[in-house]
Amino acid sequence: MGKKRIIQKGGGGIDQSLTSRSLGRLPKKKLTSGILYIQSTYNNTILSLTDEKGNVVISSSAGALGFKGAKKGTPFAASKVAELMADKAKMIGVKEVGVMVKGVGAGREAAIRSFAAKGMDFNFIRDITPLPHNGPRPPKPRRV
Repeated sequence: MGKKRIIQKGGGGIDQSLTSRSLGRLPKKKLTSGILYIQSTYNNTILSLTDEKGNVVISSSAGALGFKGAKKGTPFAASKVAELMADKAKMIGVKEVGVMVKGVGAGREAAIRSFAAKGMDFNFIRDITPLPHNGPRPPKPRRV
């Protein structure tokens, strides 16, 4: 009987090659202010930085950083995505942003906090989560 081989799984952290590749692709457009859209669902967190007109300049997500499965929806993944986006935004000259938050996921607060920790100024923070006014028709009562 030989030695047992143990294959260790990764800790589910960030893939450094994906992070460096993401920072390598920067737009040529220079901005001083923009709007940051945070879409936070139970499964993922997607951040998009747009100019004042609404044209997307930079975007990234937890899945694009190498998080897989249920880890994509965690606050840790959202904060890492926000840190990367803040670095990208600083590289193109953004100093202040307005924030639009959409969704009910766990990454809402974490993304805003880590973006602020990188030294960005916020013009406004708005919640644009859609709310149903009446919703779909409820199912018929069960007959037993």
